[in-house]
Order: sequence, then structure tokens, then C-alpha cells
Amino acid sequence: MPAPPRPLNEEERLAVLERYRILDTEGEVAYDDAVALAAAIVNVPVALLSLVDRDRQWFKARVGLDVEETPRTVSFCAWAVYEDANLVVADATEDERFADNELVWGELGVRFYAGVPLRTPDNLVLGTLCVIDHQRREITPEQLAHLERLASLIMHLLENRRAADELAEALERAGVLGEMIPVCAYCRRIRDDEQFWHTLEKYLESHAGTQVSHGICPACASRHFADL
Repeated sequence: MPAPPRPLNEEERLAVLERYRILDTEGEVAYDDAVALAAAIVNVPVALLSLVDRDRQWFKARVGLDVEETPRTVSFCAWAVYEDANLVVADATEDERFADNELVWGELGVRFYAGVPLRTPDNLVLGTLCVIDHQRREITPEQLAHLERLASLIMHLLENRRAADELAEALERAGVLGEMIPVCAYCRRIRDDEQFWHTLEKYLESHAGTQVSHGICPACASRHFADL
């Protein structure tokens, strides 16, 4: 069985994965619901949110599987990370990459696999949203498109989590976490200890050395730019 090759950007990819601080965290309802929906869409018994670490694949959420991780050497998802694309295997026993894989001939008995990359805004693949069956099957283009939308939603959740963590750290470094912060109810500027008013961006930069970037969240994009 060939081990999954590693992408050329592997070290950068692993560093970004670490920054999300998601590995080995407790289960969360939003991710559990996402994999349950993935299983229902394709009508399969197993669905996973799989993050490919240096030597393992770890499952943030899972349906139909008891184990929390497996070695990367037997990972189907690691192939999707390497190929940087959707990976669909109708029957793993007929694919030379997986025919003698222990996940195929062992107790799990993987036959069908479909994995959609979890892609960061910087186009790095952290893992996959994948579905598995114990028998040969096909996946329709519509089902695959639904999985892609779910994977995009999961990445939005991960991005929001990362941004919240980084903002909390910045405020903690600034010594304001847990304190009362005077904020203007109209313009949202923040008053410092010397009674000067600053934008959030300027306040974080001066107190914590944090640079703030800007974007448009999906809700605001839908509300204000629906025609685009």
C-alpha cells in the first residue's frame, strides 16, 4: 500500500492548521450537525470531519465511527489533501492506492469514499469533510455539490473560531479582557484611560500591537450586496 504523498506546502499547511487550535478539542454541536447532514445527503453510515495532522488524521466530528483518529499512513483524506481536490473512490478494493489498506480489509471495511477538501482563505487544505460506505456506490454531482457547500460552511465556522480566539488574545495582551471598556453607542469608538476616543483598529494596534484586516461577513454580504 503506497503511503499518501505529502504536498509541497506541507510545513506551511501544518503551521496554519496549528493556528486554528482545533486539534484535540472537545466535540461541538455545529460540527456534529454538519457531519450528520453529510451522511444524510449521501445516505451513508459514516461521515467525518477529518483534519490531517503531521502523522495522523484526527476527527473533530464523526458519525458511524468510534475511533477519534487513525495513522496518516492509512488515510484516504491525506490523498485528498495531497491532490488538493475532491476524492471519490467508488470501490476501494479496485483502487491500487487502497486495495490492501487496513481500513479496507479490516473491521471498518471501507468500500466507498468521497472527501471534499476543507480549504482555508489562503487556499491551504486542512483536511476533508468525507462520507464512507461499506459497499460500492456512486455519488451524484448534486450530492457532491452539497458536500462542497457543507465544507465551505465548516470553514466559515473554523474561521470565526480562529478570529474570536485571536481577538480575545489581543484584548488580553492589551490588559482589557474582563474589564469595562467604554464604547460609543453610535460610532463604536473606544475611550482609553486618557479620555481619548479611538477606532477598534487603532485601539488594538496601540495597546497590543495587533493589526486588523477587514472583510465582509456572509450575513452582511447577503444583506448589502445581494445583487452581486
